[in-house]
Amino acid sequence: MDLSELRKVFEERGIKKVKVGGFDVDGVLRGKYVSTTKFWNVVEKGFGFCDVIFGWDIADALYDNTKITGWHSGYPDALAKIDTSTFRVLPYEPDTACFLADFYLPGGKHPHPACPRNLLKRVVARAEASGLLPRLGAELEFWLFQESPDSLHAKRFQALDPISPGMFGYSWVREGQFSDLVHDVLDTMHAFDIDIEGMHTETGPGVWEVALQYDDAVRAADQAALFKTTMKQIVGRHGLAVTFMAKWNASLPGSSGHLHQSLFDSTGQENLFFDPKAEDSLSTVARHYLGGQCALAPELTALYSPFINSYKRYVPGVWAPLTPSWGVENRTCAFRVIPNGQGTRIENRQTAADINPYIAMATCIASGLWGVERAVPPPPPVVGDATSIEGAAPLPRSLEEATRALEESEAAREILGEEFVDHYVRTRHWEITKARTAVTDWELERYFEAV
Repeated sequence: MDLSELRKVFEERGIKKVKVGGFDVDGVLRGKYVSTTKFWNVVEKGFGFCDVIFGWDIADALYDNTKITGWHSGYPDALAKIDTSTFRVLPYEPDTACFLADFYLPGGKHPHPACPRNLLKRVVARAEASGLLPRLGAELEFWLFQESPDSLHAKRFQALDPISPGMFGYSWVREGQFSDLVHDVLDTMHAFDIDIEGMHTETGPGVWEVALQYDDAVRAADQAALFKTTMKQIVGRHGLAVTFMAKWNASLPGSSGHLHQSLFDSTGQENLFFDPKAEDSLSTVARHYLGGQCALAPELTALYSPFINSYKRYVPGVWAPLTPSWGVENRTCAFRVIPNGQGTRIENRQTAADINPYIAMATCIASGLWGVERAVPPPPPVVGDATSIEGAAPLPRSLEEATRALEESEAAREILGEEFVDHYVRTRHWEITKARTAVTDWELERYFEAV
């Protein structure tokens, strides 16, 4: 809607305040409240937002040596440009409009190299220039606990208490027992313009999954990123806590964050992955897209699995992929092909719920386009358990290994940009350094008395 229409909506809905924010490299939504007067003064030209948000790690500690081209020391203001198409109103704050912003370097001519949403926009623009419209949908698993944020820190995360016991996957009973929470999630997300296609319990105590409706790539990423943030607000109102960690407990399954992807023509009417005359109804475009993703997955893993904890999920027997494999309706592969007419798609099963949706989706699309542009054939499909196949090149099994592969990847720099890759690599090196200096509960239990 244009600004005159937006002013009318503000008046009709009694909007008195505005909340504006943007996502950092780790997927944290950084924002602030502003007055409506301030909003109307900056909505077209943008406003200053300290670019320290790209200098902080996930715990608000300053990275070491994060200076990149165009980013000056001293953390000046970046220019935040409000995307009015992201207008939402959270039901709990009915007089407050919410918007997402994209970050630019001072002067506003060049996107900030570390801005994840602008990264995805650039990748999508490349696809659209070739007449291709990427559409994606995210599935996110999360664990719910009988804890408030205050009690979590008081207990120092010892003996977390899930909201329900047992391995109740797809449980009608559990969904009924927690119907107040479930309906709050469904209704609030719908009112906040986040389209949930399905929600159910997964296998494990207190674990749930949502499937978000597929959409154009940027909107799909907005919905996935905002779902995670909004979910934390909803459960807090119920005295609960939620985590999207890839693996919160060594004895339980991890939390997946699978991404479903397809390419449509420029009209958005024809799914270019579907060819009824081809084997498995998978078009040549889809096979080359798949070929690019399989070929580049090892060197792009740090973008799909961004944290130390992400790699605790990569163990045999839990449907987490160990090789850059693919198969038709095979959930043990990194890439699952789902032949379904105009719903034909490729599911990236390497990703977990801890993804930054903008970065992960940009990486999926960019690697797929790389394959299409080079007509890269995929490897042979896997039938049976892909985690037990021999001779296949493994995916990185640690953040250190994955970061080294990304740093050395010429393809990553080509498809995502030199400046973004350099910055991202530095942030992962910092994460690795912080982990190396940590003393864990495992170390205390194993060594405290024995040595």
